[in-house]
Amino acid sequence: MESHKLFPGKAFISTILEMLEFKSEMTGATKRRYLMRAAMAGVIVGLFYVGHYTIDAGFESVGRSSENPEGLLAIGKLLASVFFGFALVFIYYSKSELLTSNMMITAIGHYFKRIRYSASARVLSLCYLGNFLGGLFVAVLLWMSSIINEPTLAIMEHSVDVKLSYITEGPSGWLDLVVRAIFCNFFINLAMLMVYNGFIKDDVMKALAMIMSVFVFAYLGFEHSVANTVLFTIVGLQAGIDVPLAIANVLLALVGNFIGGGILIGLYYAYLNDEAGYLRKHPERITYDGEGQS
Repeated sequence: MESHKLFPGKAFISTILEMLEFKSEMTGATKRRYLMRAAMAGVIVGLFYVGHYTIDAGFESVGRSSENPEGLLAIGKLLASVFFGFALVFIYYSKSELLTSNMMITAIGHYFKRIRYSASARVLSLCYLGNFLGGLFVAVLLWMSSIINEPTLAIMEHSVDVKLSYITEGPSGWLDLVVRAIFCNFFINLAMLMVYNGFIKDDVMKALAMIMSVFVFAYLGFEHSVANTVLFTIVGLQAGIDVPLAIANVLLALVGNFIGGGILIGLYYAYLNDEAGYLRKHPERITYDGEGQS
């Protein structure tokens, strides 16, 4: 059915609600398979994250001198952020389950009263558990190998130190972390909105939207709860980590990610495309240019 011209996001909402029904059923009847799908997302994030930091380390060592101790780290950061952007593409096309996009999906489901809080809690908690288990699997294999060299581990440890410093800085650091997490999932789910709304037909353009959204969050240092969980797990096995600080970081990142993806994208576009609610308040809009579409 052709969408009402006032509500170009109807295809997006219907797609999301259909996906929500599938996720709700799968987490109820086939939890093991859902966990496996979520674990694959954790594996993908882990491997791409290691690749991201390996690129950073490689460029840092190029052109290093006493006058330029960081070498070509700025270029490495740029290329590494583009590389990491492909992680979301792999997750999408492998039909894996990532927590942060499910925040948007469950929020839209609640707006339209298509899911109970217990069911959405089940979807999100199982998804996060699967993401963590996938990251743990990668972390254990990396710990048993020599894939992560010393320069790469040094940059990963520095990244962890920066992330944990948001907690030790007190309220100002906590707010900084939450804001970074808000922007992170805002961009991630803005890309998924573009992928799911039906306007982009070409797979290349869908991939570019996802790559660019992750590039923005990686390059600007935004905070992603799942990526942080995987990074902390990898570095924790390699060199040790302050577990309470890591948990605090992830908890605040979860709050910010939900605000950015669940509220600023999910609820925002759910309300924006609530055709029935709009037409109840504006009956004169029931017809549009004499077409009589509702």
